[in-house]
Amino acid sequence: MAQLTVDIVAKDRAVWSGAAKVVSAPAADGEIGVLAGHTPILSVLNAGHVRVTDLDGVKHDFEITGGFISVDDNIVSVVADKVLADTTASA
Repeated sequence: MAQLTVDIVAKDRAVWSGAAKVVSAPAADGEIGVLAGHTPILSVLNAGHVRVTDLDGVKHDFEITGGFISVDDNIVSVVADKVLADTTASA
């Protein structure tokens, strides 16, 4: 099964790292969804929610104030200006 390797960091700390099925984020030109095999991108993020579904189906939700997202070779890096909230819901 193809998967994503995800790192979410704020300016001051590492927030979450792990393997995931899907990531969605508030890109400057609209919501972006990332699955394994996504074409490489680099995009500015608006304030909103970055959502990650890990391999166990657990949904993680991070409220951010902005930042950027990089996707390349199934590696997703989210660098947030600030992470305001971090919630996790069970599968």
